[in-house]
Amino acid sequence: MKTIAVIGAGTMGNGIAHTFAQSGFAVKLIDISEKSIEKGMATIASNLDRMVAKGSISEEQKHQTIANIITYTDLKDGVVGCDLVVEAATENVTLKFQIFKQLSEICEHHVILATNTSSISITQIAANVVHPERVIGMHFMNPVPIMKLVEIIRGYNTSDDVTKTIMDLSVALGKTPTEVNDYPGFVANRILMPMINEAIETLYNGVGGVYEIDTVMKLGMAHPMGPLQLADFIGLDVCLSILNVMYDGFKNPKYAPCPLLVNMVMAGKLGVKSGEGFYDYSESKKAEKVSKQFLK
Repeated sequence: MKTIAVIGAGTMGNGIAHTFAQSGFAVKLIDISEKSIEKGMATIASNLDRMVAKGSISEEQKHQTIANIITYTDLKDGVVGCDLVVEAATENVTLKFQIFKQLSEICEHHVILATNTSSISITQIAANVVHPERVIGMHFMNPVPIMKLVEIIRGYNTSDDVTKTIMDLSVALGKTPTEVNDYPGFVANRILMPMINEAIETLYNGVGGVYEIDTVMKLGMAHPMGPLQLADFIGLDVCLSILNVMYDGFKNPKYAPCPLLVNMVMAGKLGVKSGEGFYDYSESKKAEKVSKQFLK
C-alpha cells in the first residue's frame, strides 16, 4: 500500500492522516468543508511542532510529513488511485452508510474500505458495499499519533486476506493491532462507555462531585485520566451516540445513557470541543490558569 485516503479532517481524521503521513505514506485528506481541512492541517502542524520540541522527530521529518498530505473537498477526486480508504467521519449511522455506498460506486473493487467507527456494526456498514469482504473496522485511539492500540474489527464477511493486510499495516505504523469481533461497542467501548456512564450516574445521584469522582479513579485505580475528564476529551455527544448504539444493539438497561449526559448534550455542553463539559475549557479559564502559574 502506498496511497491512503482519509475521510474527515476532525480530531480522529487529522490524527490518522498525520500517522500515515509520518510513516511515509502518501495521504489524501478529504472533508466537505474547507474550514475543517484548514483546521485539521493546523492541528497536524501544531502536533508536529510539539514532537520536534520534544526531540521525537526532526524539523525535516516534520516538513516531509506535511508534504505527504494533499487535501480535497471532493470525495471522488480524493479517493481516486488509493489503495485504502479510512473513513473517520462523525459517529452517525446514516452518514456512514451514505459514505460507504458512495465509496462502493467510486472505488475499484480491490480497494480496502476501513471505518474508524467506535461502535457501529461493520457488517451493517459493509451491507452498503459491493464486495463486502473488503470492509473492515480500523478503530484508532485518541490521540492517534501517540496511542499504540488499533482495534481491528472483522465484519461477518470480512476476508482473511483483508484482515491480515490491515493487521500488518497497523504494525508498519508502529501500532499494536488487536483483532476483535463485530458486536456493539466492540471491546474498547463495550467496557469503557458503561464505566463513563456509571461515573456520570454517580455525579447525577450526588454521591460525589466531578473532581472527587475523577480523583478516586485516578489515585485509587491508577487511571491516567478520570472518567469524567475522559468523557470531555472524547466528546459527550460521541459518548451519547456510542451508548445509544449499544443500548439499541443489546436492549439492556445497563447501556441506557444517564439523563444528565442526555441533557448536557442537548444543552451543547460537549466537553473540550465546545469549551465546557464536566470541566470548563473556556478561554477565560485558560487565561486564569496561565495567570496563576505566572504568579507562582
